[in-house]
Amino acid sequence: MAGEGESPGLFAETEAVAAGWMLEFTCYALCRHFREGRTRDFERSRDTAQAIINGLSKIATHQMKTVYLCQFLTRISEGKTLGRRFESDQRISPLESALSIWKLLEEQSKPDNLHEDIHRLILIQAVAIHIERGYFKEATEVLERLFSESESNKALRMKLALIINGNNPDLPFLQSFSYNLLIDKIKSYIDVFLTENSTNFLIKAATKEVETKRLEATMSHDKPENTIETNNESNLETEQRSRKRLYSLAQHTLWKLENVPSNEITKHNKTSCLQSLSDLQNIENDGKSLSHSQTGRKKRRWTWEEDSRLKDGVKKFGVGNWNKILIHYDFNNRTSVMLKDRWRTMIKKDIA
Repeated sequence: MAGEGESPGLFAETEAVAAGWMLEFTCYALCRHFREGRTRDFERSRDTAQAIINGLSKIATHQMKTVYLCQFLTRISEGKTLGRRFESDQRISPLESALSIWKLLEEQSKPDNLHEDIHRLILIQAVAIHIERGYFKEATEVLERLFSESESNKALRMKLALIINGNNPDLPFLQSFSYNLLIDKIKSYIDVFLTENSTNFLIKAATKEVETKRLEATMSHDKPENTIETNNESNLETEQRSRKRLYSLAQHTLWKLENVPSNEITKHNKTSCLQSLSDLQNIENDGKSLSHSQTGRKKRRWTWEEDSRLKDGVKKFGVGNWNKILIHYDFNNRTSVMLKDRWRTMIKKDIA
């Protein structure tokens, strides 16, 4: 915590580090929203990222790729809006501006086929969007700006020039290099970026906080409407100890599953994790028995949403991994035993 006597220089450096974390997190969210087609969420993250970038006193070298990617996706999202401008030169379309940013991103990465495909598709689409609208004069101007006589893409330039001169926007060539294909390629690039940046500090911290809260929610049962009072202090103390041990084991197991890289998990580690989950199941069963002996509770109907989450959980983690499913989905304070019983019921009713 900052104190009153803390030097301005130290706080400025602290602020810069925090801003870097926020930028990385916002870029990660921006990529997720773009990939999943959530326009409003994308626009919110876009504005947040731009505000953070504008507020940086300087951009560190390791932050350049993050900044470029935010700027690139912002331009691609407006690629078909010819009236939108990102450059001081009002002739430059969004895709032309995106191409200039993409070249900077290419400098930050090793060349591969995906980078080349995206580069080529942006070149073609920067011209094609004008042709599709019948703006052949503007298409010619874009062609002249993006291609030079000495460039290696001379064959592509000639093919696009023929399409423009023929005033025919419906040629199979343009359909083979469509805007949708460009978006799909960019999403593939985003998938790689998200995988490489999944260890971002804020993402890990926020994810851990959410999972902890979900875990705590599963252990704190709803207060029953009609409580049967008991003076058996021994049973209450036993239940409390079981709950504490349950929480400790769950946290320990989560730590193992989340912090040990897959390539470093040995047979011993796997066995240890499975044993912890087995102990977790046994303790939960004990806690459930104690709880039912001390309280009376109404049986709640399963909702459609809960059934859907259960199906998703089984699909993702497999039958039998009820603790994992319970931690990653919200079941309104149900237990893993309840999940198992409900799944059996769904199988019998053939609704799974």
